Amino acid sequence: MRKLLLFVLIFVILFGKADAAEPTFEISGWIPYWRVATGTADTLPHLDLLTEVNPFGYTVRKNGGLNDAAKLTESPWPEFMAAARAKKVRVIPSVMWSDSATMHKVLSNPISRGAHITEIVARVEAYGFDGIDIDYEAKLAETRSYFSLFLKELYARMGKHWVMCTIEARTPLTDRYDIIPANPPEYANDFVAINKYCDRVRFMTYDQGRIDLKLNAANADPYTPISDPKWVEKTINLAAQTIPKRKIALGIPTYGYEWMIQPTAGKPIYDLLWSFNYKYATSIAETLNITPTRNLAGELFFSYVPTNTPVGLSGSYRVLAWPDAQSIADHITLAKKLGIRGVAIFKFDGGEDQRMWGILR
Repeated sequence: MRKLLLFVLIFVILFGKADAAEPTFEISGWIPYWRVATGTADTLPHLDLLTEVNPFGYTVRKNGGLNDAAKLTESPWPEFMAAARAKKVRVIPSVMWSDSATMHKVLSNPISRGAHITEIVARVEAYGFDGIDIDYEAKLAETRSYFSLFLKELYARMGKHWVMCTIEARTPLTDRYDIIPANPPEYANDFVAINKYCDRVRFMTYDQGRIDLKLNAANADPYTPISDPKWVEKTINLAAQTIPKRKIALGIPTYGYEWMIQPTAGKPIYDLLWSFNYKYATSIAETLNITPTRNLAGELFFSYVPTNTPVGLSGSYRVLAWPDAQSIADHITLAKKLGIRGVAIFKFDGGEDQRMWGILR
């Protein structure tokens, strides 16, 4: 018995932050800074369904300093975070950054990179967060090694606190190109380093659009999915070649997109207009007396011809596609089938299909 206890103690010391509680299926989700009041009110009654909540959160200034866009020290955050902790739900805010040039400048300089890390660690420790979520998007390929070094140094400084990484989904090259280029574009994310220095890797398996040429060809137009499970499965299987499934979560969207599609003699032209929440689409469908159906990705969708079609776009039409509780359930089922750690939902803001909470239960 004493040998067993000693083994458990050593295991927890070595792997405790990320792995002592295995196996569990985790559900996390982001609450965006632009809808704090509705997001926290939406999530609060359902905390018992979640493993982790991610206030979305911090942005990054030109000098690498953090900007508290969500005002995490102000109400309703302290009350919300206290309620989450009472339910043993991790509270891990996101740092989001998409300024490619500034990111490279800050992370490639040891002094500014160190200062950036110091501020992140200081915020986590000062406010009692359980960790930090790194959501650095649109990185340049030449930033790859510096981003990896940043993660390594951050991980060392974070100690017992969690380091979560939110990473762009990677479509296999065979599905991204008709003919793979002799010199395909370099990746900005080093999956080997990300595996080493991230306790969880949440893949943004949404915003698929028209990136998967094989699925585009296999499905009749209009094919404009936010997140087709077939594409999601490809990206997760590719990631799992480098990153253990116990660390991986797939992203699930709760928002949709509206497209303008213009038929041509060849392939139709797809023009992405904007994103929207659930009620936007259902309200338009009701006004137009249209019953949405499911697209080939299992999402709700419908098309219509607007009365104010611009001159020169004769014959064009609009397509709206968006997730609902059923498509969210399909993604959760897929995650369990793939044997990964869980799912990460973007976003909880009160604008999603409220039947989702019943699915999570």
